[in-house]
Amino acid sequence: MVRIGNLELNRSIVASIGEDPVDSATRAKKLGADILELRIDLLDEDPGRILNDVRKTGLPIIITNRARQEGGAWNGTEDERIRLLLSLMPLADAIDIELSAKLRDTVVKKARSAGITVIISTHDFRKTPDSDSMIGTIKKSFDAGADIAKLAVMPCSHDDVLRLLYVTLHAGEAVCTIAMGETGRHSRVIAPIYGSMMTYGYVGKATAPGQLRVDELKTILNLL
Repeated sequence: MVRIGNLELNRSIVASIGEDPVDSATRAKKLGADILELRIDLLDEDPGRILNDVRKTGLPIIITNRARQEGGAWNGTEDERIRLLLSLMPLADAIDIELSAKLRDTVVKKARSAGITVIISTHDFRKTPDSDSMIGTIKKSFDAGADIAKLAVMPCSHDDVLRLLYVTLHAGEAVCTIAMGETGRHSRVIAPIYGSMMTYGYVGKATAPGQLRVDELKTILNLL
């Protein structure tokens, strides 16, 4: 079983933290989050200081510095983005790097040597690729060294969501899958039943289309 920090993943709820990170992290724990994801690209303060403060919640922390082409807000160069992410690695329990990132292999190698869980992610904000393409993306992520392959797609129909759930069910390894937007909103509580190790929610403001609040996710998952 894959872990992030001391947490063994099982339908785990990740609170994605951007604005007001310290207060949001504290609220996330009260709302029932299992893990915190600190979005470095959304911060306007010193990320090292913030990470130290956020660690006081006692929850495991994923860090990511999301590239613009995959829905992030990073404004600097690619080298600067990766350099900052690596500098913060000692304060994190897991690191999320895009499959498409130019310096992905450098990040994966350093994370593995530090004993930090590696999430390799892919986001498609335009469509849901065909099933073979999604299976191929997941395989490429594991071949690149992922402990968890994260795949987020934009469905145009419920058939698209069903195809993603089928891929999730038969992945055979640790995946996190998300159908974004209103059409895929229900996937954030259904995908964990089909094998998605984690699902992402918000605290104050959604950081991705179709997110539910952490406590809403917790309540529905408990009912299911």
